[in-house]
Amino acid sequence: MAHPYHHAESSARKYGGVPADYIAIHDWFDASKAHFALPTHRALRHHTAGIFEAERVFGATITNSAGRVIPVRWIGEQHVKEDCNGIIPSMADWMGRITPAPWMGHGQVSADRDPLTDDPANAWRCAVFEGRTVLGLADWIENNTLPAAA
Repeated sequence: MAHPYHHAESSARKYGGVPADYIAIHDWFDASKAHFALPTHRALRHHTAGIFEAERVFGATITNSAGRVIPVRWIGEQHVKEDCNGIIPSMADWMGRITPAPWMGHGQVSADRDPLTDDPANAWRCAVFEGRTVLGLADWIENNTLPAAA
């Protein structure tokens, strides 16, 4: 569908009430369109996990202006099906179609920290990055803490 309002009209026809009863939920599903106005914007929320997230955001149900209690999950399922050719994909369906770019796989622990001024966790990360320890953080701190001056 072209606009969240059209989804809201569809919800009103299906569940009763008026489009205003549903627009906030449909706006939420399509909010990513503000950043990427291609159909792939749907990868953010148009899937099973997005439907359950909508339920967390809006509650398990809404009561429309006709007094009918409607599960938010039904509204989310309707929205996703209308936009995804009648199916509800999983998040994996979307993510599995992303072609990884080289920059996506080069995470690193920054070694440009000063262990004398940073907190112990940063010094430990540097030691791990540089191959100077295989200890966990708690053991490393225990072995690298100077005794208190008397």
